[in-house]
Amino acid sequence: MAVLGIAIIVVLIVALKVHAFLSLTIGALFVGVASGIGAGAVTKSYENGVGSVLGYVGVLIALGAMVGKLLADSGGADQVVDTLLRGRQGGLPWKMALIAFIIGIPMFFEIGLVLLIPVVVLAVRRTGARAMLLGIPALAGLSVLHGFVPPHPGPLAAIGVLKGNVGITLALGLLVAIPTVIVAGPLFGRLAARWVPIGAAGAALEVGSGHHDSEPVQLRDGADDVGGVGRADGAHGATPVAPHSPQHAAPQGTVQTTDTAPGTVRTRTPSFAATITTVLLPVVLMLIKAASDVWMSKDNAIYPVLQFIGDPVVALLIAVLVAMYTFGTAVGFGVPELSRKVGESLLPISGVMLIVGAGGGFKQVLVDGGTGTAIAKIAIAANLSALLLGWIVAVLIRLATGSATVATVTAAGIVAPLAGGLSTTHIALVVLAIGAGSLFFSHVNDAGFWLVKEYFGMTVGETIKTWSVMETVISVMGLGMTLLLSTFL
Repeated sequence: MAVLGIAIIVVLIVALKVHAFLSLTIGALFVGVASGIGAGAVTKSYENGVGSVLGYVGVLIALGAMVGKLLADSGGADQVVDTLLRGRQGGLPWKMALIAFIIGIPMFFEIGLVLLIPVVVLAVRRTGARAMLLGIPALAGLSVLHGFVPPHPGPLAAIGVLKGNVGITLALGLLVAIPTVIVAGPLFGRLAARWVPIGAAGAALEVGSGHHDSEPVQLRDGADDVGGVGRADGAHGATPVAPHSPQHAAPQGTVQTTDTAPGTVRTRTPSFAATITTVLLPVVLMLIKAASDVWMSKDNAIYPVLQFIGDPVVALLIAVLVAMYTFGTAVGFGVPELSRKVGESLLPISGVMLIVGAGGGFKQVLVDGGTGTAIAKIAIAANLSALLLGWIVAVLIRLATGSATVATVTAAGIVAPLAGGLSTTHIALVVLAIGAGSLFFSHVNDAGFWLVKEYFGMTVGETIKTWSVMETVISVMGLGMTLLLSTFL
């Protein structure tokens, strides 16, 4: 029933062109009823899944979009891109992977995505590179850390179930993560850019729609635009911005001097230091919280304060408030103009949030319908080692439910009896193998799939050829690195 439900969603979206939100909702209700949840409880299961995702991810998307909009309209993103573009442009994919890797250590995938992708899209517009050449390294850096390295919820959950050591898992996780990011990021990104040669488009472009480059963007290597999305601005064929979201900013690199109302246009550009400080502020706050979890006693008087300011929602809210100064009043925008820009930032991502929520609802119906339990029973009968069994179970549950966290927790619970006699080091390797399996082939039942699709403005097929394949490369590479380490440790 899970496979059939996924097939229905794909057919509705790809063949019949039904909106993804409706397709996911229809597929979820079908799977729920067919799995025996009961007509009265199916909608409740779906609503719980939507609420659990939007209650957290939705808030993060909204706050991240606000920071992204202010970053773009203030010229701060230009400062970041100008710095990145210094030196040889061939190294730009590697720089993107490095930035994403650093940001991804303390930051959840969704938060890193909404903060980093607008910068990626702007770099694409400024350089004329294909979007996937820079986008895949950034996505790989964020995704690898999400699956392998504490304090992300999946690895922490597996460590708790298997009674592992956080410090050892963190150290080995970084050893696995670095080569995995290199292969799945800059190296695979070159191939993905050939498969899907699109330019800057999607919700990330619309969030940062205050920018207008003075010239159209041409794709490298003579590639043609795909679907009219490879150009820099509306005058040259880009995807139109959201209705009622007018673009008022001056051309990049200039300051408006027309007789407009004070506070409606920027008179200065934020410095690079102010820009980086604002963008990295939530990263630092969450990193401090993670450090307090590991090294600070819960009885310490400052511990609750660090937990509060390091919570992702609070950290991003603080970043928004700081951005309203560094990217707002400090560059000449008045409070009314800031309020207008904050409101505009929410328009392009409203559809993204609904689609992500529906993906969460579909995932919850699959879980409640018993798909994960059925797969787990089959895997146990295969009589494999804890490391391979953990990876295979995580892969199967990931494919069925779309949730990396559900796959991690379930797989850890299944292999726990087999891991009882293992050393602390090998338990950490089992955690990493499970984390690798939990990232395998993200597709239509994963909220991350829809985030990437909408932010980059890709079709379902293009998202599968880039994002889904990249996730598979990460999963297989992670397993290979884990097996390699197990032979030496």
